[in-house]
Amino acid sequence: MALPLRVRDPGVALLVLLVVTVWTLVSAHYAEEPVSRTVLGWLLILAGCGALCFRRRQPVTVAVVTLLACAVYYPLSAQDGPLLIAFALALYTTAAEGRFAAAVALAAVTLLAVGLGEIGHRPGRRQIDDTSLAMMAGWLISLVAVGRAQRNRVAYLYEVEQRALAAEREQEARARQSATEERLRIAREVHDILGHSISLINVQSGAALHRLGKKPAPELALATAQDALQAVRDTSKEALRELRATLGVLRRADEAAPTAPSSGLALLPELVERAASTGLDVRSRVDGTPVPLPPPVDLAAYRIVQESLTNVTRHARACSVLVALEWGADELRLRIEDDGGGAPEDGPSGSGIRGMAERARAFGGELTARNVPGGFRVDARLPFTAPSAPAAPASEGDPA
Repeated sequence: MALPLRVRDPGVALLVLLVVTVWTLVSAHYAEEPVSRTVLGWLLILAGCGALCFRRRQPVTVAVVTLLACAVYYPLSAQDGPLLIAFALALYTTAAEGRFAAAVALAAVTLLAVGLGEIGHRPGRRQIDDTSLAMMAGWLISLVAVGRAQRNRVAYLYEVEQRALAAEREQEARARQSATEERLRIAREVHDILGHSISLINVQSGAALHRLGKKPAPELALATAQDALQAVRDTSKEALRELRATLGVLRRADEAAPTAPSSGLALLPELVERAASTGLDVRSRVDGTPVPLPPPVDLAAYRIVQESLTNVTRHARACSVLVALEWGADELRLRIEDDGGGAPEDGPSGSGIRGMAERARAFGGELTARNVPGGFRVDARLPFTAPSAPAAPASEGDPA
């Protein structure tokens, strides 16, 4: 576990101070100097090493302080302790913290100052020969280069970490989006199945109760009740079949999705018959030559017709309805038109109409639902070739 900066930097400064102190004390046995110079030398050592406590927060300032301390210490002190270690560490930190230009400038100033200082000495009295000066230049360049490399490494690791975090967030977002879309898709399927069947059962049972409320003859009452119960049984049986198919797909979460939907246009006659059992005059018409549809498109067409008939039985107060299928070369057109009162011009569209429109858009088609003279019409266009991913499903809860 990495220590915080407020602990690491003082620890490094203390370690450097310890090394410089031990080295200086050893050197003191071989060099004599006035006490005033010794005291000033130790003050410069404390200042240079102590400045390292702030090397990451103020890297350029610390590097300048340590360089000045060295510039005063070495001409002054005869003990020649390794205070230059503090400057070397400060110079490396300056480059590692991204102040590359400042690090290069400090290294150049240091090398220039040492060179000018040696020029001022008489021949034979130089403390640093040309070889040592070249080695010092290489040493300074190496410190700056290593610091810059460390800076690039840290930046690279940070970028890799950020990319990994972004990829993880994106994966989580996609998972949440997929879960939401699947949940709403299932809600739309259940809405279409139960909404249609329960609406038919409600209309059929309500009509039977209305006829029985007139107290007809016993034979007529028995026939009415039998017809109503038969229609309710057939409708509920079909609803249970579709609901079991949908729930079966959910239970087999580890299996591949079924290649064929539980419902399709092949069951359109039964759908028309159930709607007609409510008392509607339901007519169907087919233009063109029917062709096998991809299963998702087939299911979408069936659900659009189913939801349209549900809306007619629940809201339209219609007497007749026409279900027309027009087969084209590469698309299927649906038209469901009734002779009811239509929808309010300023009324909100329910989730049923939104769901039908989204089913059509999911496969590159379109759907319109509008009032027409004498009733209400739903027009849908479904291309045969559809995108693999469905559009966002309809929201739950609102009545159709």
